[in-house]
Amino acid sequence: MKYSDKQRIEKIYENAVKLHEYIIENNIKREDLLTAIPLQWLVTTPLYNIGEHVYYLSSEYKQAYGNIPWSMISGLRHRLVHDYDGTNWNIIADVVFEELPVLIEEIQKIL
Repeated sequence: MKYSDKQRIEKIYENAVKLHEYIIENNIKREDLLTAIPLQWLVTTPLYNIGEHVYYLSSEYKQAYGNIPWSMISGLRHRLVHDYDGTNWNIIADVVFEELPVLIEEIQKIL
């Protein structure tokens, strides 16, 4: 199915919010993510989905909202998928605990 940019940004937002809410509701801490493999698996799926939708946003859309680091987001997806064994979980923890809330705020402004 081919999605429009609007549909993609809604999917990105939905995945980001669900992941963020799960982390908060389950009182997951950075240390938990660094050590618990099931949690690592849990966060990678929404991050894959976010990155995949970002990758397929049009260049014009990405340019219009250039304050969001689109290439870093899609690049993270590619790294997770193609170099999973080399994943630096400290970076993923930074993304989940620091960058994800910022992304949610920025997308709220777009929506």
